[in-house]
Amino acid sequence: MGTDRVFIPLSLCVLTVSDSRTLAEDSSGDCLVAGLTAAGHRLHARALLPDDRYKLRALVSQWIADAGVDGILVTGGTGFTGRDSTPEALLPLLDKQMPGFGELFRALSFEEIGTSSLQSRAFAGLANGTFLFALPGSTSACRTAWDRIIRTQLDARTGPCNLAALRPRLRE
Repeated sequence: MGTDRVFIPLSLCVLTVSDSRTLAEDSSGDCLVAGLTAAGHRLHARALLPDDRYKLRALVSQWIADAGVDGILVTGGTGFTGRDSTPEALLPLLDKQMPGFGELFRALSFEEIGTSSLQSRAFAGLANGTFLFALPGSTSACRTAWDRIIRTQLDARTGPCNLAALRPRLRE
């Protein structure tokens, strides 16, 4: 970390995709909110929606269109069951995909859960200058993604480069 770099707090949204949880039982969303606030970022909004691609698109589109939102963290709906539809719902909204995120997440997950990591369809990208990260619904997966990838990339002090420092240039 360079001494000339300063922390820039970002405004982030957290969305949990689940047919079975309520906000009171949302340990994955709680994990992400705790991580982002402990890092110094602001929680802009939090929601829980069922696995319904049109409801997901509608809410995430609102957040993407809001100039006050810097990033969106989505947990759940990235598996292979019939109801898992987060990638199908949200990938069409992206202007640019970030393939390295999913690849790195699955590599780190392999260290923890072995070949079960291949069942993850976690992804990330950029839409209207807003970062979007889609994570599995498990609390441990959210912790891995936040602690080992997202936290440092959303910290403008991280070198040699980070996503937070790119914010002013994302809509060029």
